[in-house]
Amino acid sequence: MAQKTYAAREVSGWTVGLVLFAGIMMITVGLFQAIQGFAAILENEFYVNVRNYAFEVDVTAWGWIHLILGLVLGLAGWGVITGALWGRMVGIALAVLSAIVNFFFIPYYPLWSMLIIALDVFVIWALCVYGRSEAEQSGTA
Repeated sequence: MAQKTYAAREVSGWTVGLVLFAGIMMITVGLFQAIQGFAAILENEFYVNVRNYAFEVDVTAWGWIHLILGLVLGLAGWGVITGALWGRMVGIALAVLSAIVNFFFIPYYPLWSMLIIALDVFVIWALCVYGRSEAEQSGTA
């Protein structure tokens, strides 16, 4: 039997709750991203471009990006909820990518994009403070 090298400590209910919330938010944001992507793919004129924005990208291309990112983000959220290490690592990377994608989508849907960026920042923070030792002690790893 291997002996653990880190000091045993009590897992905070707040920590586990925040990570569970982050996983649920990842699934929710992923679904919203996918819906946003479908809207852009099916109806190219649904989103109106703001003039004089530094970055201009085809709405249909953004639709495919949002759709794929949303599906993968939802899958990673499920991995976070089940306590998989890959879910946390992929979740952090996808939340960063989601924030970047939504930054570029600001001229098409500004308020929604900024809300998703804020949720992505929360997800990144929650997944970064939750370590492997907490996952092992809580029984979710």
